Amino acid sequence: MSTAPAPAVFNPDLGFAAGGGEMGAVVRGFDWTDTPLGPLETWPQSLRTAAGMMLAARHPMYVAWGPQLALLYNDNYREVLGAKADQPQQILGQPFCMVWADVWHQVGPMLAATMAGESLWYEDQPFTLTRNGYAEQVYASFSTSPIRDESGAIAGVLCVCSETTGKVRQVEERLRLLDEIGEATRLAAEPVTIMAHSTRLLGEYLEATRVAYADLEPDNDRFTIRHDWTIEGAISTVGVYSLDLFGSRATSNLRVGRTLLIHDVDTELAHGDGYEMFSQIGIKAIICCPLVKQGRLVAMMAVHQQQPRTWTRDEVALVEAVVDRCWAHIERVRSTEALREADRRKSEFLATLAHELRNPLAPVRNAVELLRIGSDKPGLRERMLATMERQVGHMVHLIDDLLDIARISSGKVVLQNARVTLQSVVASAVETSLPLVEAAGHELALDLPAQAVWLEGDAVRLSQVLSNLLTNAAKYTPQPGRIGVAAKAVDGMAVIKVTDTGIGIAPEALEAVFEMFAQAPHSIGISKGGLGIGLCLVRHLVTLHGGSVMATSPGPGQGSTFTIRLPLAAVAAALHDEGQAQPAPARASLRVLVADDNIDAADTLGDLLDAMGCQVQVTYDGEQAVSAAPAFAPDLVFLDIGMPRLDGYGAARALRAMSAMDGVKLVALTGWGAEDDRARTGAAGFDHHLLKPASPEQVAAVLTTVTPGARRS
Repeated sequence: MSTAPAPAVFNPDLGFAAGGGEMGAVVRGFDWTDTPLGPLETWPQSLRTAAGMMLAARHPMYVAWGPQLALLYNDNYREVLGAKADQPQQILGQPFCMVWADVWHQVGPMLAATMAGESLWYEDQPFTLTRNGYAEQVYASFSTSPIRDESGAIAGVLCVCSETTGKVRQVEERLRLLDEIGEATRLAAEPVTIMAHSTRLLGEYLEATRVAYADLEPDNDRFTIRHDWTIEGAISTVGVYSLDLFGSRATSNLRVGRTLLIHDVDTELAHGDGYEMFSQIGIKAIICCPLVKQGRLVAMMAVHQQQPRTWTRDEVALVEAVVDRCWAHIERVRSTEALREADRRKSEFLATLAHELRNPLAPVRNAVELLRIGSDKPGLRERMLATMERQVGHMVHLIDDLLDIARISSGKVVLQNARVTLQSVVASAVETSLPLVEAAGHELALDLPAQAVWLEGDAVRLSQVLSNLLTNAAKYTPQPGRIGVAAKAVDGMAVIKVTDTGIGIAPEALEAVFEMFAQAPHSIGISKGGLGIGLCLVRHLVTLHGGSVMATSPGPGQGSTFTIRLPLAAVAAALHDEGQAQPAPARASLRVLVADDNIDAADTLGDLLDAMGCQVQVTYDGEQAVSAAPAFAPDLVFLDIGMPRLDGYGAARALRAMSAMDGVKLVALTGWGAEDDRARTGAAGFDHHLLKPASPEQVAAVLTTVTPGARRS
């Protein structure tokens, strides 16, 4: 056991320490006659003072004195000298360039700069030394200060130094570990692979008992250990845990992103405050580094030791670096997986879209061919027309869903809110879905409140929500099945449950069913249909109404339940007129001009208007419509927006500029129906905005707004 050097005692005769440890005795007993420093008695007071300070210091120090920079050093500097220190008579008082010939090319300029008046500081400076006959790279940190003699001139250098090779080597090893972890996880395709490599490499490096990686659940109160590495014989801790189980010290640190550091569980934790949990999994010391991103705790990495251990600051920093890099790699892989899944769903969606559009096109094409042949079978014409109407309606529904998704994605859905009863919304949805439910042979049961339940919302959109759920239930329930709709008011919310006895949903898919293009797996004998966007629409529309929707299911083959919660209207509505105004029948003598570059669309609309008793002229672009209008003098003009040469907007502006067209009503025909699309047609002078294909009912409703001859009166 080493003893501390004796305290320095000022010797007025010599002017420097009479103590100074072993080197102090060597300096006092050394024959300096043949050295550049000369006899001890001739040393100037400034050199004696510097030597005394150096010898009394406990940090490695040396003095380089005079023009030849003769070397003096203390006990702790002997470790830096290595084998040279075994023969002090060969190096004490000798020129620095001779003692340190192998590093003189580096140290010489530094000492020269200090002799010129500079004070220098170098940290972890690399040097190549010859030790035990081999060249070796070492590192040292040191500072140099000039020493002035009695005249004030710089006569020497005082250097405080230490070898930092061990520290630098440790840093290099840790950097190599981080690089190794990065390389091992760079090409990993799954999060668990990244966790496995990171925890193993870190655990082996730290010689730990266990290293675990955990994700935080959305509630930030629970975490899931996805993977852990352990030494042989140690138990795995993979599972879901509550932060509170590990005591107040753990929760108070981790929730704010501060590393939990415990050197000895037995002395640092109290019974009932985390001690039992740590002991149960065989932990006596722990580093647990939380990772906070954008103010939220997202992940943790824990290093466990089965016996007490004093963790170092560098070890803590290493774990913090590893968890950050591990999380970054995992998020990269998860993002890639999400993009790949989105791409897969998009491809499935496009294939489904093509399939769903071909389905109605096939019977329409067959019906057209049968009508063209002109078979005289009884009732054939009526059956074919009914078939075509059903299939065109199906295609319109598909296209409407696509438009709704586009509007939702761009934030262009605007609700037409009004007070509406829950009962009327359910009735409308049932009316829309009942043909499909009955065709599938299902039983539909309703359980609604006797008293009116008032909502504040868009009746059409709310009916669409329930209709989508009922349609899904009918499609995914084997025949014959049972579908139920139950509703009630609870704590200011309308709660609507749609249940079925269908194919059910696996637990891991309960949330995914609301994602874009998600569909249930194919099942033999069950017609799927649709584009996989119905439930995505449901969630978005319910959210726009300030509500929520969730799916539950006991599992595959055991049916499903979709529960919608919507806020009740703040104040009950007054008497509600259930009667709906019926559109008046179209009146004769209306003069209607049609312009559409799709010849079939233009001609069939003209034929429909003619059948409704109107006088019709059909044109096939905007320029033809503008040219024909003055002579034809229409009361109403249908203009397709996307026409070549002169589009619908240009044609509308040209017609509005004609004094002879004062009072004419303009109708825009377009596939775009967002609010800004409607605003644009309104700004161009249109009175009505109809989405293609406009239904006969919509056309008839427009006709009721026009008075024959009003433009000419």
